[in-house]
Amino acid sequence: MLFHVRMDVNLPPDMPANATDEIKAREKAYSQALQRSGKWRHIWRLAGEYANFSIFDVESNAELHDILTALPLFPYMSISVTPLCRHPSSVREDDA
Repeated sequence: MLFHVRMDVNLPPDMPANATDEIKAREKAYSQALQRSGKWRHIWRLAGEYANFSIFDVESNAELHDILTALPLFPYMSISVTPLCRHPSSVREDDA
């Protein structure tokens, strides 16, 4: 199942720099592991925002929920999820 996910991050302005650096490092490692596994297919930064658009390819709504809630930055995120399905005019066979 494909999902389009928008993530907006809102870290507290008074969060200590060392805590910010640590949580960002854990987030990067977790997200890159998911990308390597194929679960997190695409990630794009939104210019001028601390936000991204991502495409996830997972087995179920529950799996996506588990992945998103395990993000180290999850407590500081606003997330919106849109389920996707292959468009009949798509020329790409791997967009199932």
